[in-house]
Amino acid sequence: MQQESIYNLIPKEYVPPPKEPMYRSAYPSNLVPTSSTFNNHTTSRPKINNINGEFELVKGPHSHKGQSNSLGRPKGSYKPDTTMFRLKNTGTMGSNQLPEIQSYKYPPSIKPNVPKKDEKPIHGLKSNKNYIITNAVENILSAPKQIVDDVAWTSKKDYGKVPDYLTKIKQSISSEYEIIRNMHISEAEEMDKQKYLLSLEEVQQLKEGLKKKWESVNKEYQSITHIRMIDTVGLKRKKEQCEKELAQLEKDIEKLNKNYVFVDTQK
Repeated sequence: MQQESIYNLIPKEYVPPPKEPMYRSAYPSNLVPTSSTFNNHTTSRPKINNINGEFELVKGPHSHKGQSNSLGRPKGSYKPDTTMFRLKNTGTMGSNQLPEIQSYKYPPSIKPNVPKKDEKPIHGLKSNKNYIITNAVENILSAPKQIVDDVAWTSKKDYGKVPDYLTKIKQSISSEYEIIRNMHISEAEEMDKQKYLLSLEEVQQLKEGLKKKWESVNKEYQSITHIRMIDTVGLKRKKEQCEKELAQLEKDIEKLNKNYVFVDTQK
């Protein structure tokens, strides 16, 4: 552990690490990649090169690499050209010289010019036409107006009669009402067919069955009522269910006490 010392405040001299030797690949740089498809499309070589991964390839008339093929432009071609700089008056704004001075011409006026003091209107124009005589001649020569006689509506044949279209409309309305009335009657008959009257024997059998059911439910209910503390959920639900069944049975027995009992089969 390094101890505290005033000498530690003095910066130490930096010693650069030794430079590692340059990496040299053990494989030749001009070797074709294994199963490469970058190849000259010629008849002397196939489309896939160096499938076996060999170092020494069989030389032929064509090489796998073109003479001028490279990734990008050649080295040094991206440098700017020192001769191609912006010259004077060659910018995008054009020449800096001012345009020639030209005289301004006003556009033609839309309104007519104001008459001058020398231009006087023509006065003293008169007409020799006699409007009274002209109007009289026009009225004399014009054809007389035709007088239209008043139509005697009371003398017509169909006066006081109901039009045919009204009778047709009334007939169509009455036929529709008749169809609707028949539909209601048929529906009422169908509903009456679904209901039938119970006989006295059937009513008596139903009463006896309901009374027996009421006695069995009441017996079960009486076995629960003496319990003062109902501390379980099942016992509480059982008591409530018995109370509901007893109330429903009493309502059913009361309905059967009527003079006529009908049964609706639709419900």
